[in-house]
Amino acid sequence: MARKSSRQGGRFQSSIVARLNIKLFFRLLGIYLMLDLLLVLLFCGGLVAWAEGQAAQLAELAEERGVPSAEATEWMAAGSYTVSAGAETPEGVKLPGWLPSPAGLEEDARYFDPGTADLLPLLTFASGGSTSYTLITQCQGQSCTIRLDLSRPAAIFVFTARVLLVCQLVSLIFNLLKNAGTIRRTLRPIQELAAAAVRLNQAAQGMSPEELQALAGKLDEINATHLDRRISVTGTQKELRDLARAINAMLDRINAAYRSQMRFVSDASHELRTPIAVIQGYANLLDRWGKDDPATRQEAIDAIRQEADSMKELVEQLLFLARGDNDSMQVSFEPFDLTEVAGEVLRETQMIDQTHKFTARWSLPVPVWADLGLIKQALRVLVDNAIKYTPEGGRVTIWAEGADGLARLSVEDEGQGIDRESLPHIFDRFYRTDESRARQTGGTGLGLAIAKWIADRHGGWFEVVSWPGVGTRITLVLPLAPMEEGEPEAS
Repeated sequence: MARKSSRQGGRFQSSIVARLNIKLFFRLLGIYLMLDLLLVLLFCGGLVAWAEGQAAQLAELAEERGVPSAEATEWMAAGSYTVSAGAETPEGVKLPGWLPSPAGLEEDARYFDPGTADLLPLLTFASGGSTSYTLITQCQGQSCTIRLDLSRPAAIFVFTARVLLVCQLVSLIFNLLKNAGTIRRTLRPIQELAAAAVRLNQAAQGMSPEELQALAGKLDEINATHLDRRISVTGTQKELRDLARAINAMLDRINAAYRSQMRFVSDASHELRTPIAVIQGYANLLDRWGKDDPATRQEAIDAIRQEADSMKELVEQLLFLARGDNDSMQVSFEPFDLTEVAGEVLRETQMIDQTHKFTARWSLPVPVWADLGLIKQALRVLVDNAIKYTPEGGRVTIWAEGADGLARLSVEDEGQGIDRESLPHIFDRFYRTDESRARQTGGTGLGLAIAKWIADRHGGWFEVVSWPGVGTRITLVLPLAPMEEGEPEAS
């Protein structure tokens, strides 16, 4: 399976390399062709401009001294120009009159004959044919023809052009081979990232505990520094650096989720281990001495029932958090008055607990749009915590108010308070500020975690104020629902 994925990744990478290489090849080819065309145009324009300048000087000289004789014209032919009497019919292309020309040539006929100079084949460095410039003008009242032989500069240009084309061809072939390696090196970090993702995906299926522990160790080693060491991403590769950062952030989230899950399982196992050990201990007590001793038997039955209730509560809380983590918890939003829920929870608590004083503080309705059952559950968690950590005879106060678009539901106690080091962790699962009192209060350390999940699901949050030795106030903040018409505004 791994080999198959590797082969598929290799073919995928090869196709990307080939496509990018072809695109770069044709892009460079287009650049060379545009440059060659520009050079040809510049050469032709410069050659014509130079020829016109030379022809203008020869025309002025012929106007002053007259047309040379036939013998002198033959001598001139051995050079690069001739001036002869009469208007010959030259070969070539007549230059249009709108082209700029030197002074004195505006009304004269100008012809340019490119000849038969051949740019191909590339490996033949000899040029045939001739290139000439012909001017038909008036010299001392009679027609004369001035012809410039441009074969030599044209041959030099053709030779230079052929050398340039050969160099460009070699450059294209060299870049075609070089670009393939450069693209492979550039794409290597992406291939390594993909291979790492494939390994992680394969490792997540059917892993044994030892392999899972090994994966955890690998995830522990993955951070930004180690990712840069394993995958080379230079400063100029912004996209690859962003991709590596995104993969690193994803692995950090995976690592955090894995750690949280392992800690959750470990804490849940620890919480279940204690009541199971108690039940086993009392079961052994019943088996040995409690069969015929009513007092021992009743003590064992009460203890087993108590531990079973604790396990039931713990399992229910674990199932609640599991459904919440899997996003399978059904949440039904409806409008209701937060003070009515607070009053209902307060009355229920007063009937159950006769050892604490309970007070309520609200005057106007506080409308919210939320799940009634979940909000009541969160409030019960806050009240239960306040009761557990408040000495007998202490006071527990419930506040409800709405202002500035927010509804606040507070529970204040007169308990031991929370120290500054523990305050940021009170909503962590299985966290207790006082482990020594865990068995006495019967808490599992999941109540505030459940309340926080409920607050997050409703777009709310908690505000906690605590004074060690004085008490704690925990406030659930929710968005305030709009008031119905005619209803007084909460304050």
